[in-house]
Amino acid sequence: MSGPKDRLEIAQRAARAGGTVLRQAFENAALEIERKAEHDFVTSADRASEAEILRLLRDAVPGDQVLSEEEGLVGEAAEYQWIIDPLDGTTNFLRRLPVYGVSVACRRGRDVCVGVVYDPVNDHLYSAERGAGCERDGVPLQISSRQDLAGAFVATGFPFKARAGLEVYLEIFRRVFLDASAVRRCGAAVLDLAHTAAGTYDGFFEFRLSPWDLAAGSLLIEEAGGRVSDLDGGARYLETGNLLAGSPGVHAALLAIAGSLTGEAELDCIVPRSTPAPGVAC
Repeated sequence: MSGPKDRLEIAQRAARAGGTVLRQAFENAALEIERKAEHDFVTSADRASEAEILRLLRDAVPGDQVLSEEEGLVGEAAEYQWIIDPLDGTTNFLRRLPVYGVSVACRRGRDVCVGVVYDPVNDHLYSAERGAGCERDGVPLQISSRQDLAGAFVATGFPFKARAGLEVYLEIFRRVFLDASAVRRCGAAVLDLAHTAAGTYDGFFEFRLSPWDLAAGSLLIEEAGGRVSDLDGGARYLETGNLLAGSPGVHAALLAIAGSLTGEAELDCIVPRSTPAPGVAC
């Protein structure tokens, strides 16, 4: 396998394989559950989905490195790195709420070149290759045409892993809520980003997500004609976990609101990252 186009097909197969495992496990009363941290769980379904994805990647691209939610870094540094979330929406899954997904992305250097999100419940496959557009089940997708937050339909996620930043998040939420038509929190960021790429949502914002939550979905949005950034308007969202996304107009409005309240350096002081940002003095 030589390039991104080959890896797009691999990513699609991997996401579907993981999703098949999840569908089979969804009604399993014997689901094994582990508590990783407060409000953060992993199930036997997460691990089984991840094992199937890793098996497929080992067979197809044995020299590539993988960054996975449960296993961490697998393999030596390589030209291509895969970033996978075998089950996003674990709490929904645990409570038998059918809102969960699988995310498989591949980056070359610092640039994500392939992104796939699979919705097992509805059997929808969202795919993007950098420079080649975004599709759902083979049909091209286009970002929302919404020009600003007035009347917008916006998705978000509550920062339960970054509770020290709750006050600034709630102020951003308040300002978005006052302007937008509606705000939704469904509990599966990979699907929120896929729905944003599809134009269902006009925009999305959240703090302190993980790379596997963002890598595929951010490319979907870009390739559908949208904008993605960190709180400063830059491209460090995979490092910081802070994402503003949507149509160009809605993204600009979210950036203006967030920028009036905080920034990456300020949030690093309020909610320190596990790997501190260089040069941040609090």
